[in-house]
Amino acid sequence: MRPMSSAQPNRVTDYRLAPPVTARFVGAYLVLLAVLLLVVTAVVVAADLNADLLVLVLGAGLLGLIALAWWLRSRLVVVRLTDAGYRVRAIRAAGATEARWSEVEDAVAAAPSGIDCLVLRLRDGRSTTIPVQLVAGDKDDLARDVRDHLERAAR
Repeated sequence: MRPMSSAQPNRVTDYRLAPPVTARFVGAYLVLLAVLLLVVTAVVVAADLNADLLVLVLGAGLLGLIALAWWLRSRLVVVRLTDAGYRVRAIRAAGATEARWSEVEDAVAAAPSGIDCLVLRLRDGRSTTIPVQLVAGDKDDLARDVRDHLERAAR
């Protein structure tokens, strides 16, 4: 999250992916890498290929792991709040992924299927659902930021 003071114009607040969710993605990658290494090992043994191929695949896999972890941790912005509106990325069932604040009727807390969410209801009947456990940072801070943006847009 990159909070900015309220005196600055064009405020942008980014909320990144929560660390436990990042760990799940990295864990899934590691499982896939292990399966790939198992398959490549079987091919190397069956075809009597040079074992350097295993080292090459392992090295590429580790570089991929580092790149994935860096991207998930540093580059992937799940929720971006600006003075103009919001944008939601990487949330499959979010609904409307972006809107201007003038299009938002209200923001409410909900718990569909027992999952705490922030729901932004739009004037045209659409909505954006943000599961708060996917977002790094405090869920109350996210709700407060959204409320502040809505109040500023209403003025």
